Amino acid sequence: MAYDLEEQEQLASLKAWWNQYGNLTSWVLIAAMGSYSAWTGWNYYQRQQSTQASQLYGELENALVAKDNAKVQRAAGDMEARFGRTAYAPMSALGAAKSAFDGKDLAAAKTQLQWAAEHGDDEIKAIAKLRLAGVLLDEKAYDAALSALAGEMPTQFAGAAADRKGDILTAQNKLPEARAAYLAALAASDKKNPGRQLIEAKLEAIGGTVPEAKAAA
Repeated sequence: MAYDLEEQEQLASLKAWWNQYGNLTSWVLIAAMGSYSAWTGWNYYQRQQSTQASQLYGELENALVAKDNAKVQRAAGDMEARFGRTAYAPMSALGAAKSAFDGKDLAAAKTQLQWAAEHGDDEIKAIAKLRLAGVLLDEKAYDAALSALAGEMPTQFAGAAADRKGDILTAQNKLPEARAAYLAALAASDKKNPGRQLIEAKLEAIGGTVPEAKAAA
């Protein structure tokens, strides 16, 4: 009898607790289960996106090898529209830009480079900006080329960016600014970098002095 009374008291306590907190507990459990389902669903979606993007990127690479620019551009467009948040999309944009440039389609090349500059990681953004500035330089769109180089660059691209800026300023006949840019490019470049010789040659061609040569004198 004592056990029965104790059990009844426990049941009464449980009912009282449930009346007070049961509804809240149910909502907490539902929210937790919903969050878990959303998390697992998102991971599955991400895996599916990555797999499909990888397959499409393979098609784009094959088109690049075949030099089929029309197919490259279609694949890149599909990639950006359907899988724009994957890592494959900015890489596809760079490949499509190179294909378009080789095919003399500068408008498409600029569009793809601009997309990569806006959606890639820091490294891809830097590469896209440098290439876009180069295309604009070829078109004599000097102000736009300088604008393409605006903003922070990763350390490993600082020398290349300053070098490209020097090229643009030289084309504008802004020689003092161009010399400063080439000097900045040399300062940011590794001394073992073979590209330094070209920067030095361009600097000297516009009346600049290579720092090492000045020190030796």
